[in-house]
Amino acid sequence: MTSSNTDCHYCLQSLRGRKYALREENAYCVSCYDSLFANPCEECKQPIECDSKDLAYKGRHWHERCFKCAKCSRSLVEKPFAAKDELLLCTECYSDEYSSKCFHCQKTIMPGSRKMEFKGSSWHESCFVCQYCRQPLGTKPLITKDNENYCMPCFEKQFAHHCYSCKKVITSGGVTYHDQPWHKECFVCAECKTHLSGQRFISKDEYPYCVDCFSKLYAKKCAACKKPITALGGPKFISFEERQWHGECFNCAKCSVSLVGQGFLTRQDDVLCHECGSA
Repeated sequence: MTSSNTDCHYCLQSLRGRKYALREENAYCVSCYDSLFANPCEECKQPIECDSKDLAYKGRHWHERCFKCAKCSRSLVEKPFAAKDELLLCTECYSDEYSSKCFHCQKTIMPGSRKMEFKGSSWHESCFVCQYCRQPLGTKPLITKDNENYCMPCFEKQFAHHCYSCKKVITSGGVTYHDQPWHKECFVCAECKTHLSGQRFISKDEYPYCVDCFSKLYAKKCAACKKPITALGGPKFISFEERQWHGECFNCAKCSVSLVGQGFLTRQDDVLCHECGSA
């Protein structure tokens, strides 16, 4: 501005015909205004005079000519930029120096673009997709296999085991029986439905049975004690003419001496040692 009827508020010299600046309705000559109010430039440290454009960012000031990228020196006036350790950088330089690289495509994730974080790695949103159907995963539940991510439906179609009993997907754990996968909760006795995971059981016609049920349904009965003969009761048993005995039960019916490995005689349903059988 040029004044014709006032004096400088600070030095009181006439402003008639001279340039001046206003501050809080007071007029100052250019020299007084710059010495009193001009901000120092962050780049060149010189005052930003009243006839220069003052560019400010977070309480700091620059001449228009000094407002540039700290690395490549390109002007940042009316352009996007980023700040790092009090340095101003254009988006390209900032990306080269500090931005994350996408785990999938290994390209820079530019500032301002949406970034996905998963297992300590960063992804472009467009790269964070199901390996099979290629649909964005976003925040959906997912499963990783061989460093590839899959949405739950695709993983189940491609890789998940289905329970032999209920046919539903086994998402964790499980039991393998006859080369078939089972849920732990589905692996039960075919007769009484007792859970068998971690328990002793016996197989019959591809189905598992607890020891008690198998013994009741299928095990042969000892001719002496009438209790079931099972492999779990011990490996030794005696078989003779469609009758079986526990090893410890195969005794002379008269004197009770063990007949295991000995010759014996039969009389009706009894087995006898030679001495008792000959008496």
